[in-house]
Amino acid sequence: MEELADEAGITMRTLRFYRERKLIHPPRREGRIAWYDETHLARLRTISALLERGHTLNGIAELAEAFDHGRNVGELLGLGAPTEETPVRLTPEALADYFGDQATPENFAASLELGYLGTDGGEIVHISRRLLDVTAALVREGIPLADVLAAGRRVREHTDALAELFTGLVITEGRTAEDLQRLRPLAKSVVEAELSMAMDRRLQAGGDRGPQGS
Repeated sequence: MEELADEAGITMRTLRFYRERKLIHPPRREGRIAWYDETHLARLRTISALLERGHTLNGIAELAEAFDHGRNVGELLGLGAPTEETPVRLTPEALADYFGDQATPENFAASLELGYLGTDGGEIVHISRRLLDVTAALVREGIPLADVLAAGRRVREHTDALAELFTGLVITEGRTAEDLQRLRPLAKSVVEAELSMAMDRRLQAGGDRGPQGS
């Protein structure tokens, strides 16, 4: 414990307090010897970094619990990495830097449930660089992260239905999954064009209504 506390730059008293709060995992024991490893040190450094960013110990404990019970990266990626998306590896501190005080246990758990995030040892994996950047951009525009994630869940439902529709259109007698892969850019083009026109209609409808009087 003394060596671990020294490496982490904290006191033994603080380390014991973190252990009592179950902020770090118990050590591996061999007889009367307790062994701590790099995962314990990484967790302690994460706690210190999150405290410096203004997170409370209660909030950090909840984040740690969500993190420990999250899906691992193998479960997140399923049979393999996304064919067109780039997963991103993040430390908990880096995730906090992306979303600030909105990196809450509730939002973290929602992201895990949605499949945006998974865990890999001491790291967090986001399934898509594009989704991460767009989510962060929307939050910077003042949209609450919880609302962005709720919208993402609804988008997932609609895109699953669109994928099923296009799959049924393409894979008919004599066609295979290879044909579906070859023609998927056409499906993306249809969705992008329809979404663009739908946004035009929404903007036009808003303009037609004009300013509302009191």
